[in-house]
Amino acid sequence: MAAAATMAAAARELVLRAGASDLEEEEGPLGGGPGLQEPLQLGELDITSDEFILDEVDVHIQANLEDELVKEALKTGVDLRHYSKQVELELQQIEQKSIRDYIQESENIASLHNQITACDAVLERMEQMLGAFQSDLSSISSEIRTLQEQSGAMNIRLRNRQAVRGKLGELVDGLVVPSALVTAILEAPVTEPRFLEQLQELDAKAAAVREQEARGTAACADVRGVLDRLRVKAVTKIREFILQKIYSFRKPMTNYQIPQTALLKFRFFYQFLLGNERATAKEIRDEYVETLSKIYLSYYRSYLGRLMKVQVRPRIERRSWAMGWEEATSGKEGRRPSLRSRNTIFTLGTRGSVISPTELEAPILVPHTAQRGEQRYPFEALFRSQHYALLDNSCREYLFICEFFVVSGPAAHDLFHAVMGRTLSMTLKHLESYLADCYDAIAVFLCIHIVLRFRNIAAKREVPALDRYWEQVLALLWPRFELILEMNVQSVRSTDPQRLGGLDTRPHYITRRYAEFSSALVSINQTIPNERTMQLLGQLQVEVENFVLRVAAEFSSRKEQLVFLINNYDMMLGVLMERAADDSKEVESFQQLLNARTQEFIEELLSPPFGGLVAFVKEAEALIERGQAERLRGEEARVTQLIRGFGSSWKSSVESLSQDVMRSFTNFRNGTSIIQGALTQLIQVYHRFHRVLSQPQLRALPARAELINIHHLMVELKKHKPNF
Repeated sequence: MAAAATMAAAARELVLRAGASDLEEEEGPLGGGPGLQEPLQLGELDITSDEFILDEVDVHIQANLEDELVKEALKTGVDLRHYSKQVELELQQIEQKSIRDYIQESENIASLHNQITACDAVLERMEQMLGAFQSDLSSISSEIRTLQEQSGAMNIRLRNRQAVRGKLGELVDGLVVPSALVTAILEAPVTEPRFLEQLQELDAKAAAVREQEARGTAACADVRGVLDRLRVKAVTKIREFILQKIYSFRKPMTNYQIPQTALLKFRFFYQFLLGNERATAKEIRDEYVETLSKIYLSYYRSYLGRLMKVQVRPRIERRSWAMGWEEATSGKEGRRPSLRSRNTIFTLGTRGSVISPTELEAPILVPHTAQRGEQRYPFEALFRSQHYALLDNSCREYLFICEFFVVSGPAAHDLFHAVMGRTLSMTLKHLESYLADCYDAIAVFLCIHIVLRFRNIAAKREVPALDRYWEQVLALLWPRFELILEMNVQSVRSTDPQRLGGLDTRPHYITRRYAEFSSALVSINQTIPNERTMQLLGQLQVEVENFVLRVAAEFSSRKEQLVFLINNYDMMLGVLMERAADDSKEVESFQQLLNARTQEFIEELLSPPFGGLVAFVKEAEALIERGQAERLRGEEARVTQLIRGFGSSWKSSVESLSQDVMRSFTNFRNGTSIIQGALTQLIQVYHRFHRVLSQPQLRALPARAELINIHHLMVELKKHKPNF
């Protein structure tokens, strides 16, 4: 239907346009000519337009023809003109119906029109009211801006007046001298809190007057005289008070730390002098430096002298402390010397505790108490006590100087060394004198580590004033320590084994000295490693190894040489492992030497009773490896003799071997290990012997029936293993 209606409307439009065209031609002369007539707007139906495209018309026609209703109409032969008139008639009917509906609703429409008119009037009045409001607000806004400008101007004037008042108030307050200040400065003792408070006020007023004078303020002249008189009075009272405190340091048996602490409460006194009377401040500082310098020097000289009286032993002639020193022997048998009198020079013992955290900062030694108790201490203990007292007092003195005299940096260092310089120089001279005749390397090395730890403590306390002193002490200790080590190296290098008297296979006393000495230095050096120390210990180790080889060469038999080497290596390894780390170079080196000599000794030990068996096994395995096993057929008699000889004598040989080992080695654990290694190697050799006899060339040998079962042999050999 829609398509039919469209086509009908299009047809009707064409008819109307055609009629209109005819009418225009007839009315053309009456309408003022064709130039004044507007063209007919046909839209899509205007076929005279250049934009009209016939192809598009074909498309629309084709689309309409495909419509089902159009197809049905064409099939039934409906007349389109008649159908168009029918549609037009229907439209007219609908139009008339619509007009009647509008007439029926005319009253409502009129009422709606009246309401809209009334609303327009109300809105017009509201617009007028809002316009009046806008006008009023504009006037109010201008008034507010005027008030804001006036308020801003008044605020600026107020701030200016307040600023002027503040400046004038500060100026007046700074210049006016209150009566409380005058009374306190003139009458109050310097130890009273109100004197200190008013002194601070006086200092502030004096600074303010100086500042205002620099600006040319005339009012300063009115108070300058009063302030000068008060300043002179305050300086006089402060000078007398501080000098009295400094003079109290000089009294015998006085604990100078107490008046020092009291002075810190009045440190502002010196600041006042520094700002108002520099000459008096310099006088007080010089007096303090002179007094404390003498006190420290006297105290440490006396303390150091008393400390040296409780040293553990007097110093001994140098050569007796050398590691390679040849002890005197007596008798034809060359009795071994006793090391009991010199254990502490080569052994660490409990001496290493001096660098432990608990002992390092323990209370200092009291010499007269030690003398009454007949206690004696090694040099490193005296060194620790002396330098801990020096460290503690120096830190306290440096902090006091920085706080009381208001100095820092290089100025604080200079003032500190003015006070402590003579004491530090005296201590360095004493140490240099002592080290010139000291050959106790362990004591010197402990002193080095004490200094390194004290230097760290001083750094934690933020006291750098002693840094130069620590460097000077280390510059004395390190060369001496290296010299003593080099002397020990040289003494071992120059030791002649032939001058050592009678020798035996037990550990030599020189190697024991080295073991104790090296383990002591290694254990100390592990805390704060030093490469130079390890190099010197490496040189000493090389010389000791060479010395052991030279002494071993003095024995006639190889077996005795190996026993001597194993005993010495085992002893040195055991001592080193007690103190040094298991992965240290010394431990690894001696472990390798001990393993190599132990293996050689086991082969030497098995050679007399089982040498033939070992030789045959090696020869047979070599023949089998080269493919010459047929040559074993000619060894039947030798094999038979080896089987029967082993079966008859192995038990007695093993028993003799075990007894020989236990007699030869001083360390039973080492001897047990060697016996176990020898028996293990014997079982391995006998097992290899079984495999050789299983070859086709020897498999039919009658003596094979006499072979001892491997498992039975292992069970029997376990009975000969000693347990310790």
